[in-house]
Amino acid sequence: MRITDVRCVRYTGELHHPEPFWPERLRRPTDAYPEFAATGPVDLPRTGPGRYRVESIFLHIDTDEGVTGSTAHISADQAHIINATLRRLLLGADPLATERIWDIGRRSSIHARRGAGMLALSAVDCALWDIRGRRFGVPCHVLLGGPTRQRVPVYVSTLGTPLDHDTVRRVTREVVDSGAKGVKWFPRWGPPDGQAGVRAVAELVETVRAEAGDDLEIMLDAWSSWDVEFTVNVARACRDLRLRWIEEPLDTDDIGGYRRVRDLLGRTGSTVAVAGGEHEYGRWGFAGLVADGVFDVCQPDPHWAGGISEVTKIGAILGAAGVPMVPHGQSLQCNAALAFATSPHLTPEMEYLAKLGPLYQHFLAEPIAPSGGMIDVPSQPGLGMELDQDRIVDAEPLP
Repeated sequence: MRITDVRCVRYTGELHHPEPFWPERLRRPTDAYPEFAATGPVDLPRTGPGRYRVESIFLHIDTDEGVTGSTAHISADQAHIINATLRRLLLGADPLATERIWDIGRRSSIHARRGAGMLALSAVDCALWDIRGRRFGVPCHVLLGGPTRQRVPVYVSTLGTPLDHDTVRRVTREVVDSGAKGVKWFPRWGPPDGQAGVRAVAELVETVRAEAGDDLEIMLDAWSSWDVEFTVNVARACRDLRLRWIEEPLDTDDIGGYRRVRDLLGRTGSTVAVAGGEHEYGRWGFAGLVADGVFDVCQPDPHWAGGISEVTKIGAILGAAGVPMVPHGQSLQCNAALAFATSPHLTPEMEYLAKLGPLYQHFLAEPIAPSGGMIDVPSQPGLGMELDQDRIVDAEPLP
């Protein structure tokens, strides 16, 4: 089997959804500057009342045996790097030799260790795993050693949900009724808001806990936008609310800051965990995080951290260190392949983004979605990347 073509295609379709699609946004690192903090969410382009234009760039890798592997929702930067740099390395290669291709891809560009270069290589690796599964007629988790179980519990991420108390109560009740084990919220408040911001975050958690009762796990995602003081103060303010984790409170590279957070939380007897790692790359990056004792829960993203091949190696490092791995929710297909091929002790759950999950899977014939708070073991060959042709309005190959 040989690779005959590498294609990046932008698909366009239409989504029906009550307006607006993005009524709220998460806090961003640039919100440290007031002019950026004042900006609101950027909504999807509207095509009519309650209708939006949806775009997604897919990577397709074709072979001489008629088997095509795909991955979805890559960026224009990734597509450019794939077409300009990786395509020539892929044509004529054996698509089943994923280790060889990954190693050559990384060695071909010394600056691909992190950032857009690694994201591009990650997309290629995921598409090659789709080829593997399709070639042998089994889901990817089978080729990775699974299934380790038949269902995996999910927690729901509420990215894009307004933070007013009525909406928070309503959405929390919906999460509880769905059977999900937990819910994650994305506060807009941060260090410039001082103690008022700390109180606002604590009130958000209080509202969720009051509506959810005792059993639902509650997490917060700060998306690298807090500092040490704000993080520790939030943890203290939420001491009696059984907050499970605070995610990415600091920049991933701020190892010293994370050490201070861990030290200060330990002194106060806080049980709040620190989670993160979605913006780290490769086994070497995660080995460093483990050595520095940065995170209680690590969240590598197979679409960013090096693909399925690399996240299996990251999982081995984390498992040996006793650090749980809950992959970031960019690709449910890749995350399911990994979750159903790893021990429940290593990967106890999956993330489901309430808005982005359906959006990222808009063009798929059989999207993954939780039922009863669980995701069932996939049964489609490969990663389950078959397109729903009825959802495609236009397809534009990218040069």
